[in-house]
Amino acid sequence: MAYRAPLNDIRFILDHVVPLVPIAATGRFAEATPDLAEAILTEAAKLCDTVMAPLRRAGDQTPARLENGVVRSTPGFAEAFRQIADGGWIGVSAPAEYGGMGLPQMLNMAIHDMMSGANLALELNPLLTQGQIEALDHHASDAIKALYLPKLISGEWSGTMNLTEPQAGSDVGALRTKAEPNGDGTHAVTGQKIFISWGDCDMTGNVCHLVLARLPGARPGTKGISLFLVPKFVPDENGRPGRRNGVNVVSLEHKLGLHGSPTCVMEYDRATGWLVGEEHEGMAAMFTMMNNARLAVGVQGVGVAEAACQAAVDYAAGRNQMGAIIDHPDVRRMLATMRAEVFAARAIALACAAASDMATATGEPDWRARAAFLTPIAKAWGTDVGCDVASMAMQVHGGMGYIEETGVAQFWRDVRVTAIYEGTNGIQAMDLVGRKMMDGGEAAFRLLEEIEAGAEAARASLPDLAGAVWSAAETLREATEATATRAVADRYAGAVPYLRAFARVLGAHFHLRAALAEGGRGTRTALARIHVERLLPQYAASLAEAKEGAAGLAALSPEALAS
Repeated sequence: MAYRAPLNDIRFILDHVVPLVPIAATGRFAEATPDLAEAILTEAAKLCDTVMAPLRRAGDQTPARLENGVVRSTPGFAEAFRQIADGGWIGVSAPAEYGGMGLPQMLNMAIHDMMSGANLALELNPLLTQGQIEALDHHASDAIKALYLPKLISGEWSGTMNLTEPQAGSDVGALRTKAEPNGDGTHAVTGQKIFISWGDCDMTGNVCHLVLARLPGARPGTKGISLFLVPKFVPDENGRPGRRNGVNVVSLEHKLGLHGSPTCVMEYDRATGWLVGEEHEGMAAMFTMMNNARLAVGVQGVGVAEAACQAAVDYAAGRNQMGAIIDHPDVRRMLATMRAEVFAARAIALACAAASDMATATGEPDWRARAAFLTPIAKAWGTDVGCDVASMAMQVHGGMGYIEETGVAQFWRDVRVTAIYEGTNGIQAMDLVGRKMMDGGEAAFRLLEEIEAGAEAARASLPDLAGAVWSAAETLREATEATATRAVADRYAGAVPYLRAFARVLGAHFHLRAALAEGGRGTRTALARIHVERLLPQYAASLAEAKEGAAGLAALSPEALAS
C-alpha cells in the first residue's frame, strides 16, 4: 500500500484545466516557469514518496507524547522534518527578502496535496508555520519580521495559532485570555487555549505562538480582540532562544486519529508577548492566516482522499473473490466515484489558489472576490470528499477495512477532523451564502458565466456532457438569485446543500475541461462521464433541500429531537 504522489494528475490540471501559465505571465510570479514548476513538483513528490509516506503508520502507532513538559514527536518525524526544512519547502510561497522562494500558492497547495496524502500528521506542522509567516508578513512590525521570518522560513523555528478556549470555540468573541501591558512594549499574556495543533515539539529550536487575547478595557466580542506573538523561548539580544517563557503544555488530547500531530492544551501564565498589528484588530490579522489555512485544509482532504483511493485500487486489484474484486460492478462503481471525486476536489482547490495568486499579482477586485468565494467551497468540499472517499476505501476493503492492521482505517480517522477544524463545514457554508453573497451574488454569477461559456465551447465535440453542465449551471444561477434575496435564517438552513450543489457543478465544469483537453476520448473523458452522468445529478436534490429554508427545521422542537 505504498503511496505514490499524484504527479500526473497535478501536472494535467496545471497544464490544461486550471493553467499555471497566466499566473507565471504576471510580473509578480514570473519565475514560476513550466521548467521550474516541473522541477519543484518532481522533487516534492520524491520527498513525499520516500521520506514522509513511510512514516505515516508510525505516527499512528507511536503517537507524539508529553514527557516532563516537553512534547516528544514520533520516531523519525524530526529527521523527516529536517529534510522538509532544509529543502526549502516551508518557504515555497514566503517572501524572498526573508529567505523564501516567493512562488505562487498554486504550487504550494499542489505540494501540500502530495504531503497530506503522504503523511497528514507531519504535513500539518509546516502548514501552520506557513500560515504564521503570512500573518506576520502582512501585520507585524519590521523588527518582528526581521527576527522571526527568516527562522520560521528556514524551519529553525515553527509556528502555531491559538484561538480556541474551552468556552470559546466557533464563538471566538467569548475568549477570556488577557494581555496586560508590561510598560516596555511587551505584554503579559495569561489564559488557556485548547486544540492547539503542534503546540510544542522537539523538532525545532523554538515554537512561536500567535495568540488571540483581550487588552484591558477592550470591548466584548470579536472587536475587542488583539493578536500577540508569544514564543516558547524569549529571543536574546542575538536573536537566539533565551529564557523560557511562561507558556506550557498542560496535556495532549486523546484523539480519534491524527495521532502523530500533538494537539495541546496550552497554559499562558504572564507569558511575554508582542502585539501583532493594531490593538483590537486581532481577528483581521488572524484571518490572514486562517483564509489560506482554510484552503490548505481543503487540500488536506484531497490529499488523504488520493491516498485512500490508491490503497483501495491496490487492494481491489489483488483481492480475489470469484475473480479480482476490482471487476465486480459495485466495487468498480466505488473506485470510479472515488477517482472522479478526487479530481474534481483537487481542481476546485487549485482554482481557488490560482484566484488568490492572480489577486496578489494584479490587485484586481474580481480576482479577490473569486478567491474569497471559492475558499469555503474548497475547504468544505475538499474535506467532505476526504471523509467520503476514505470511508469508501474502507468499504472496498470489506471486513479488512475495519481491521487496523491493514492501515486503511487510519485515512478516515486522520481526515475526519478536517471537516471540523479551521471552521466547521457548516460554518464555511454559512460564510458562502452570507458574507460571500453580500455583493448580491456577483462573484457567483461571474463564475457561473464562465462555466456556461465553457459548456457552450464544448457542445460541438461533447454535446451530451456540455448540455448537462450548461443546464446545471443555469439552474444553479436561478437558485443563487433566490438565495441572495432570502432571509438570513433561510439562507443558513440551506447553506450546506447549496455549497454542495455549487461544488458539484464546479467539479463537472473542470471534468469537462479535462475531457476537452484530451480530445473527447480517453481516460479523462471516461472519468468526466462518471462525474457528469452519475454524480452531477445530485446537485438538483441539494438545491431542492436548500430552498426549503428554516421553517421546517424550526418545527421540530429540542424536546421533539431529544425524544
